[in-house]
Amino acid sequence: MTILVTGGAGFIGSNFVIDWLESKDEPVINLDKLTYAGNLENLAGLQDDPRYAFVRGDIGDRPFIEILLQKHKPRALIHFAAESHVDRSIHGPDDFIQTNIVGTFNLLEAVRAYFSAMDEAGKSSFRFLHVSTDEVYGSLEVGAPAFSETHPYEPNSPYSASKASSDHLVRAYHHTYGLPVLTTNCSNNYGPYQFPEKLIPLMIVNALAGKSLPIYGDGMQIRDWLYVSDHCAAIRRVLDAGCLGETYNIGGWNEKPNREIVHAIIGLLDELRPRSDGISYGEQIATVADRPGHDRRYAIDASKIERELGWRPAETFVTGIRKTVLWYLEHPEWVGNVQSGAYRDWLEKNYAQRDK
Repeated sequence: MTILVTGGAGFIGSNFVIDWLESKDEPVINLDKLTYAGNLENLAGLQDDPRYAFVRGDIGDRPFIEILLQKHKPRALIHFAAESHVDRSIHGPDDFIQTNIVGTFNLLEAVRAYFSAMDEAGKSSFRFLHVSTDEVYGSLEVGAPAFSETHPYEPNSPYSASKASSDHLVRAYHHTYGLPVLTTNCSNNYGPYQFPEKLIPLMIVNALAGKSLPIYGDGMQIRDWLYVSDHCAAIRRVLDAGCLGETYNIGGWNEKPNREIVHAIIGLLDELRPRSDGISYGEQIATVADRPGHDRRYAIDASKIERELGWRPAETFVTGIRKTVLWYLEHPEWVGNVQSGAYRDWLEKNYAQRDK
């Protein structure tokens, strides 16, 4: 018995692979293209584990995927691979269309052929679990009910539109071809190994480097924050017991505005790694122009997965953000290694031209 994970060198995927092998003995094949956010250093502790194997490849390469499936014969595929940064999708949507839509289509076609050739026992146990985002649902007004699994899709960025498209493809392959699929839509993840372009690691890394802490607009964009290990546990639970064809929203029950997140990080850094001059890291906050089409609020109603599958997050935001800040403080080598020239060029492109 083996599972195949796509995008397993990325932030959520690598945490999932690590958590999986800590909780189960079932081997994992990790397929990743190793774009800028794919980092095998995340998985360095597994390089001598006989249950783990890495394969470099593209989900859009259908013949390659077909060979991989025939070689390893996984009993489940967990699909994390995606371009996932909203700002990058605004500057250059092409990669998002190719990976999230065309790549998912080619992956589904390869899996459909693999599934069709299985015997009945294999078909009954096989699962295709598609990991998606709450951003497909669009934006919520303050006070409006949180996103449920039946909320209309209203994506507002090239990134969320591409993920919405992939969700629809996965659903269609279940209803048209009988592919045994499961879909999860998660809220904002945070935790170890997150590439420092996303809000929380960016604030930690910039603060320690003495750089500005950029906050979009008024900083009151609200997100539901989910600690990544909780997300991994939820995915395992959906894979084990989820109803075929169903969608499960995964959230942390932690709605907070971005400005509050930044100040929480500042408070922890002031406590755990104070500046040598005794001044708070809060002095480094800089307001920048809001990004186009910035959704005002996301909120996940995660009651379905709790009611039907018994999952609820173990971490509160207070416990999760402390663990996260401590991890980044304890792993400066990892941070230094991911800060390549290309990454610095991206930050310059994204923030330098915004009006202060």
